[in-house]
Amino acid sequence: MEHFGLLSLLPTLTVIVLALFTKKTFEALVGGSLVGFLIISISSFFTDFTNSLLEVMQDATIGWVILVCGLFGSLIHLLAQSGGTTAFSSYLLKYVKNRKGALLATWLLGLSIFIDDYLNALTVGASMKKVTDRFKVPREMLAYIVDSTAAPICVLIPLSTWAIYISGLLESEGIVEKGQGLAGYFQAIPYITYGWVAAILVPLVALNLIPALGAMKRAEKRAEQGILIPPNSDSITLKMPEGISDRTPKLSFFVLPIIVLIAATVFFDIDALKGVITAIVFTVVFFAFQKVMSFTQAMQGIFTGFKTMFYALAIVVMSFVLKDVNDQLGLTQFIIESVSPIINKEFLPLIAFVSLALVTFATGSFWGVYAISLPIIIPLAQSMGVDIWLSIGAVISAGAFGSHACFYGDATVLSASATGCNNMAHVMTQLPYTLIAGGITSIIYLILGHVI
Repeated sequence: MEHFGLLSLLPTLTVIVLALFTKKTFEALVGGSLVGFLIISISSFFTDFTNSLLEVMQDATIGWVILVCGLFGSLIHLLAQSGGTTAFSSYLLKYVKNRKGALLATWLLGLSIFIDDYLNALTVGASMKKVTDRFKVPREMLAYIVDSTAAPICVLIPLSTWAIYISGLLESEGIVEKGQGLAGYFQAIPYITYGWVAAILVPLVALNLIPALGAMKRAEKRAEQGILIPPNSDSITLKMPEGISDRTPKLSFFVLPIIVLIAATVFFDIDALKGVITAIVFTVVFFAFQKVMSFTQAMQGIFTGFKTMFYALAIVVMSFVLKDVNDQLGLTQFIIESVSPIINKEFLPLIAFVSLALVTFATGSFWGVYAISLPIIIPLAQSMGVDIWLSIGAVISAGAFGSHACFYGDATVLSASATGCNNMAHVMTQLPYTLIAGGITSIIYLILGHVI
């Protein structure tokens, strides 16, 4: 595949500069995408941009993302309308007595909802806000913990959407026989270092063994004054309505729909769309039977909840437009070709992780990078005599890092939306921790490359 050389870096650099300057994500993505299409063709850049928008909107993956995220918004809205979210928060507050307990409870809840990073981010973020608010935890800290238990945890669990997807790639590349993808994935899990490091880092931060750093330290000082939500958070916040029923909210109004959501997602072969639709149908019927709300009120709640996800979804859609222009510019291929001359046996895991982490951070594409890079890294590892599962683990780690760190990545945007935190504020406050985790991961891969 041909590429545009150093020019292929320009759209991503434009996005980063605009985002830091304007503090806005959507506008930065539009600007970076337009720059990319200008590089490809000055005469037709606007037509190419609009065509890309149409192609993205027609893509089945985008349709799935829009439906899943929008319907998650609908389900969470119904749970809030019923008072179930409040009941869940009140229940936790009986046992959570301090700030450290609130943060650890958020982490543990995130660990338990491991099936899908979207489900994880939206459910944990929306349900824990009132708990952490009680102890003056800034929303940026809540968003960091929620985001850290999304992709970094999903890659460690074989029963997740990430594992199912990568298992399919392992089969298609002939690394394992058909039907043995998950068995192969099990062998890579010990080497998915970023997931392990990011997961372990959270309780250390929650217990203040690792102090608040940089922008997070400033957020903590602001929260001490009672200002928990960073400025400019309204547009991305998943709105939570007050209960509309005269009935006393019950814990079951929250717990049962979530159990159905998880069970249905597993039943339908880890399909979050079928899972959330099943959960919404159950919730509407259950609430009607319990006389919590009428069918009309439930339908209004479904549409209102879907609408609250609009801005977050707009960012996700525009990130796919940026991915499209980066693919046309050959960004991934350029970076891989640039690092290939310095690759040797001992440094392959480290270089694979660092280079692909930069690609995923720059492009906001994680599964797409897996599809492109695994057919390149796996033959390299085999020809150099590098442990194949170590190499695969490094590639998977790179995607987890990108999902965690990229400020227009889908899980990052949804974590910000669910916790009611400005997206840029979330990314800038968690950046020191993602860099620490990335640095530790790099050192581990350097060591493993020399000893395995």
